[in-house]
Amino acid sequence: MTSRFVELLGCLALGSLLGWQQASLFWLFGGMIAGAVVWLALDTWRFRLLLRWLREADWSQEPQLSAPWAWVVEKVRRLQKQWVGKARDSQTRLDEFLAAIQASPNGVLLLDSDGRIEWSNQTAEEHLGIHPERDLLQHITNLIRDPAFSSYLSKAEFQHEVAIAGQGATVSKPVVIAIRIHPYGKKRKLLLSRDITAVQQAEAMRRDFVANVSHEIRTPLTVLGGFVETLQTLSLSDADRAKYLDLMALQAQRMQTLVSDLLTLSKLEGSPAPNRQQCVKASDLIRSCIQEASGLSEVLPGPRHAFVVNAPVDVLLAGSRTELASALSNLLSNAVRYTPAGGTITVAVGVGRDGDVTISVSDTGAGIDPEHIPRLTERFYRVDRSRSRETGGTGLGLAIVKHVLQRHGGVVDIQSRLGHGSTFSLWFPADRVRALPQGQAGLAPPS
Repeated sequence: MTSRFVELLGCLALGSLLGWQQASLFWLFGGMIAGAVVWLALDTWRFRLLLRWLREADWSQEPQLSAPWAWVVEKVRRLQKQWVGKARDSQTRLDEFLAAIQASPNGVLLLDSDGRIEWSNQTAEEHLGIHPERDLLQHITNLIRDPAFSSYLSKAEFQHEVAIAGQGATVSKPVVIAIRIHPYGKKRKLLLSRDITAVQQAEAMRRDFVANVSHEIRTPLTVLGGFVETLQTLSLSDADRAKYLDLMALQAQRMQTLVSDLLTLSKLEGSPAPNRQQCVKASDLIRSCIQEASGLSEVLPGPRHAFVVNAPVDVLLAGSRTELASALSNLLSNAVRYTPAGGTITVAVGVGRDGDVTISVSDTGAGIDPEHIPRLTERFYRVDRSRSRETGGTGLGLAIVKHVLQRHGGVVDIQSRLGHGSTFSLWFPADRVRALPQGQAGLAPPS
């Protein structure tokens, strides 16, 4: 302010000096007024420069002004730097927030008051097929045409969620997406989506499991109850009594086998992973399981099955001997049950390039239709229910095999063609395989 006042005094003094030279009081005052006008014009020009700089916001070039306008420029410049810093921090936080939403397993859509899409994340595209850029400002009902969602949106009852078919859903591979809307702001809406396919499948499996267990236990119990009532109410000959008791013993054995398999599954699901320090020789495992399967083949009607071993190498498998024996025994017993009498069952051992090992069981049975293969390892799933019960199967054997392999880091592979038999393979990763010393390779065929 001091410099500005000095400029004003200078202009007034210069004007009065010029007017005084005219030796007239009129010119003296006229010169002072002219000096004040010049000063005002200069000050106004500086002010206009400041306004133009503020209007154009060209922060790279500052106007060269004297005080106090230079002070104003400096103050604005400092405020501008603060605003830029705050805006940069806000943008950084916004980017981090949006990145977090992008990483969310839930789909997120922001809808305006008219139901148009203002923003969506990548998961929403996976769940609902909504593109974050292409579908911007599209009305949500133009993109999600499911009647259940349309009704949910129109009724505006958002206390619960609604389930619809997700992106890429088919009859053979269903995808179920749950959607819930949360109103906020001025009639805006936050739409969240989540994939509940696995949850619904687990719930369906639980219902099927309870129903199947009830059915599997009720059937032999009904038979047992009928025989008990017969023995209690009728006078039977010794031969008939012995026949009924044998049938009762068969049903009791069936229930015992079912309960045993259920306990095995429960133990596999609830116990820690097998110890890698314990190992079992593949040759010993195969030999003992084939002996057990041979015993089963002997009690079935017709000629015995032929067992062939194709194992040029022997290895050690790290894991639980009991669990591994249970898995291989289930495959062999299934092969015996579903291969016609006199058929051939082959057990092969192969070592991959990466050191992984595969133990496969092949049969010469009728084979399996491809549509059944993906579900064979489900509990109680049977291709032919009557055939399974006739041969004494519980429908839990392949589920046990799958769980054993999962606990050992492996997988079960099933290859089959109708009329050409089936091959069930147990694959173990290299970290579950231990090499044997030289001289111990090869497996002898069963006697």
